[in-house]
Amino acid sequence: MAKQSSKETRQRAKDLSEVISSYHVNLDIDDVYNAQRNLVIKHLEYEPKFKTEGGTLAESLMLQNIQARSRMVTAYEFAQMLPTTRKRLGGGSLLVLGSANVGEALRGYFTKYDCSSADINPIGSISKSDLRKFIAWAETEFKLPVLREFLDAVPTAELEPITKEYVQSDEVDMGMTYDELSTFGILRKVHKLGPFSMFQRLVHDWSHLSPRQVAEKVKRFYHYYAINRHKMTTLTPALHSNDYSPDDNRFDHRPFLYPAMYRSWPFKRIDEEVEQMEKQMKEPGASSS
Repeated sequence: MAKQSSKETRQRAKDLSEVISSYHVNLDIDDVYNAQRNLVIKHLEYEPKFKTEGGTLAESLMLQNIQARSRMVTAYEFAQMLPTTRKRLGGGSLLVLGSANVGEALRGYFTKYDCSSADINPIGSISKSDLRKFIAWAETEFKLPVLREFLDAVPTAELEPITKEYVQSDEVDMGMTYDELSTFGILRKVHKLGPFSMFQRLVHDWSHLSPRQVAEKVKRFYHYYAINRHKMTTLTPALHSNDYSPDDNRFDHRPFLYPAMYRSWPFKRIDEEVEQMEKQMKEPGASSS
């Protein structure tokens, strides 16, 4: 999108393609996006807006999802036609690579059937934290200084218009950092911890936060994990290189439909534990650490 994709993002993609001797196509999907948006305007007699334009959350998400799904369609369209247009002997088609990581999958921070849908996802079983370590290693090992720009860039989906006052941020949208997501994912899958047991673990590990802050983060993660778990069933096959993979429809037989987590027993136990801890901290002689 012309207004959503920054010049910096476009330049990084171009620079990387040149360094690794890859083909590169720079294009906008504005026409496709506007055509779909106009369907809503015409048939529902309603003009949706982004939240930065005064629109509701539902409007903003719908407009972002149009772009996300259009990216997927465009990727497959070009994958099928590029060998022909480049006059490759025998024609054929290309495989589409996905780009969603473990944290985004667990948090549900992706759109069903968007650019996370592909033929293969090379980073589908890797957390953002581990992925950054791998990129840093590749920067040195393969002498690719251009990768430093990717490490320094703020993670963003670039699905909302960029203004002088606002640039979309993944971590702000998710309400948690990628490092926190990595921790949640490992504790959930490898250590088999649910909401309450995860809180009991992290309230000690994250001593820089108050018990209530830890509780809010744990509950926020499990809330979004629960309401978005249905998306797990559509994940693109990925290379499994660790124990915390989110490819649950093949390797994790837990249910993918959950009741409201904020009414659940684990969340109530977390609240009770927080109240007890805060009460103890207010008692005379209690340590503030």
